[in-house]
Amino acid sequence: MRLLVGVILPSSLNSIEANTFNECSLLKEITIPFTVTSIGDCAFKECSPLKQILIPPSVTSIGNFVFSGCCSLEYINISSSITSIGGGAFVNCSSLKEIHLPTSLNIINSYLFYGCKSLKQIEIPPLVTSIDSNAFGKCSSLIHVSIPLSIASIGRSVFNSISLNTTSK
Repeated sequence: MRLLVGVILPSSLNSIEANTFNECSLLKEITIPFTVTSIGDCAFKECSPLKQILIPPSVTSIGNFVFSGCCSLEYINISSSITSIGGGAFVNCSSLKEIHLPTSLNIINSYLFYGCKSLKQIEIPPLVTSIDSNAFGKCSSLIHVSIPLSIASIGRSVFNSISLNTTSK
């Protein structure tokens, strides 16, 4: 399994289970069909050459640590149908430059973007009420975060080890 370079998943697939492609260290491309509704924990963890991924609108849930350690991942398109992104989903995605969070999201889970050194700005969606601990810790390039007025709780060390400008909407 570690020798996989590219994968086109069949349209009969409903979910990508936990650890499915974990540590496939040569995986560069994946095509997720529009029939998939969930991506399990650590599904693409440590797939270091993976540069971009498009998550189809059929997906409503992304598990914990799904893309953790995907150090070449620069861009991810998350559809507006996503209601849940697990903790640590993007931990140490050090090349991640841009991400647009879905407006349907209501919580930023712990360690969500921890160690995303290339992330420069992020807009927290208007329905988010809580940002959990260390969500943006060690995002050393992060200089701008737009925080909506809906935020009721900000956890411990959320912006640990960064310098940023914040605005509220």
